[in-house]
Amino acid sequence: MALAGAVGTALLVGLPTDVIPNPVFGRPVPVTWWSYPTLVVTAVLGGLLLSTYVRTGTLEDAAIDRPGRMGGVGGLLSFFAVGCPVCNKIVLVALGSSGAMSVFAPLQPLLAIASLIVMGVALRVRLSNTLSCRVS
Repeated sequence: MALAGAVGTALLVGLPTDVIPNPVFGRPVPVTWWSYPTLVVTAVLGGLLLSTYVRTGTLEDAAIDRPGRMGGVGGLLSFFAVGCPVCNKIVLVALGSSGAMSVFAPLQPLLAIASLIVMGVALRVRLSNTLSCRVS
C-alpha cells in the first residue's frame, strides 16, 4: 500500500506541475533542481502516510481513527512548492506575473521545506498513535 500511495502521490503532484514530463501539462518556467528531490520525498512520505490508514480491524476501530489534515496540507504545500510560479492562477491574480517570479518563486524552496516538515510530523503523529490503545 505504501508503494501504491507513493506512486499515486508522485503522479498527483508531479503530472500537473510538469515535474514529471507529460503531453497534457506544460510550464513556461523550467523545473528547478530541487523540485525533483522534493517530489521524491513527498511521494515517499505520502505513501507511508496513506498506508497508515489501511487497516484490518472492526468498524468500531475505524470509527475512532479520524483522518488528520496535516498530510493534506503538506501535500498541498508541496504542490505549490514544485509548481510553475507563473502557472499558478492564485499567485498570478494576487501578484501578477512579475510578482510571481520576483516574490513567489524565491519562496518556493521554503514552501518545499515546510511541506516536508508538515508531512513528516503528520507521519510521526500517525505512527505514534498506532501504538496507543483505545480507552473504553
